[in-house]
Amino acid sequence: MSSPRHTPIALGQDCDVTLIPSGERTTLRAGERVVVTQALGGTITVQTERGHLARISSEDASTLGLDSGPADEATAPLGPFELERVFEQLKTVFDPEIPINVVDLGLIYACEAHLLADGSHSVVIKMSMTAPGCGMGDILRDDARTRVQKVPGVSEVDVELVWDPPWDQSRLTDAARLQLGLY
Repeated sequence: MSSPRHTPIALGQDCDVTLIPSGERTTLRAGERVVVTQALGGTITVQTERGHLARISSEDASTLGLDSGPADEATAPLGPFELERVFEQLKTVFDPEIPINVVDLGLIYACEAHLLADGSHSVVIKMSMTAPGCGMGDILRDDARTRVQKVPGVSEVDVELVWDPPWDQSRLTDAARLQLGLY
């Protein structure tokens, strides 16, 4: 998804958004100016004139005068079921505040696949958030479910939000640490 980061953009029309980190739904009005802070995984994070962060879906990218980006950004690979493909899809789900995917952030605590009688797979994921009060949990859980459902051979996806053990920075991958400058 192409975006003019850090350049104020006036919304071309009213736009439904999700406030970050509360998860509250609201509408930004046409003409309101926003700044794109990240555009990853099929969503756009903007900062509003009032300083709030808000998430805009790729379907509403046109309100910013942007295209929705490459169609393959969130598409699943073709072929037989492989658990690695589940992780590839989870890596397309990004924290709306931090430009890092949920796998590299260490938010995926467990991911298991179970073969079903019809030959398809049920995928069970235990996922956390960086903070227990994060209102984006249900939204990111739904993003994960939607992306994993695209993996060939997957017929069921259960994503459970868990809080024990609490997330901490030790769960970050080396790639995430490098990107965040924590080395």
